[in-house]
Parts: sequence; C-alpha cells; structure tokens
Amino acid sequence: MTIQRMDNVGIVVDDLDAAIAFFTALGMELEGRMAIEGNWAGRVVGLENMRSEIAMMRIPNASGRLELARYHHPEAIGSAPENIAPNTLGLHRVMFAVDDIEDTLTRLRAHGAQLVGEVTRFEDSYLLCYLRGPSGIILALAQQLS
Repeated sequence: MTIQRMDNVGIVVDDLDAAIAFFTALGMELEGRMAIEGNWAGRVVGLENMRSEIAMMRIPNASGRLELARYHHPEAIGSAPENIAPNTLGLHRVMFAVDDIEDTLTRLRAHGAQLVGEVTRFEDSYLLCYLRGPSGIILALAQQLS
C-alpha cells in the first residue's frame, strides 16, 4: 500500500477573512469556502455539535493546498503561551518557496506578519526566514539564490 498524495495542510484560525487575505497576499488563491457541520463532521473530528467554516487556498499552477478552518462551535482553543516557539512538539511550520523574499515580507507585513528571527542566508543556496502570521501561524519562506 502506498500514499497517493498529500491533499492539504489544515490550520485553525480565529479570523477566517484575515487569514484568507494574508495567504492571498502570499500569492495563494481562494479555491472555495463553505460551512462544515452536521453529525458526520463532528464524528470525523471528535467534537460534538461541531460547526465550522473552511476556506481552501491553493497555489496557482501547483498541487499544494492549505485548508483554513474557523470553529464556531465549539470555539477554538487558544494555545498557551499565545505565541508558541518554533521548537514546540507536534507543531512546526509550513514552508513556501518564493521568488523574492523581501517583496513577499513587505506584502505580508501589511497583513500583520512579523519575523520570528531574521532573514538569513544559507550558504550560497537560499535566503530563509520564519514569520508569524494570523492566529500565530508560523510560516517559513525560502528564496533560492542563483
């Protein structure tokens, strides 16, 4: 038995509109948005009377997708501390390859993004950085050099 593909990465957010705007500024496109509720949904995620709304974001001309979810019932549970460190077990980051890291950071800062560390050069291969987006999401950006 083999895996066929990875369909998407799911991220829970507290403001779906802000998250859509942030990932649109990154360069993703909104593929669809819909309410998710009913007994079947609650059974899948293990939450009784679950109601949420999701937005599926896609990378143009690529297979990568990001599912953003806003829970209405039960409400999302915040993490403690609020801005958890990048080395927290079970959570790391989602990395995106970009063609211009500074331009991308400028666009994302307009949507509240903040660098976790700094933009750093890895040998002569990449410029890399971690940043925090909406709902404390940690993203990594990588710009290949030459």
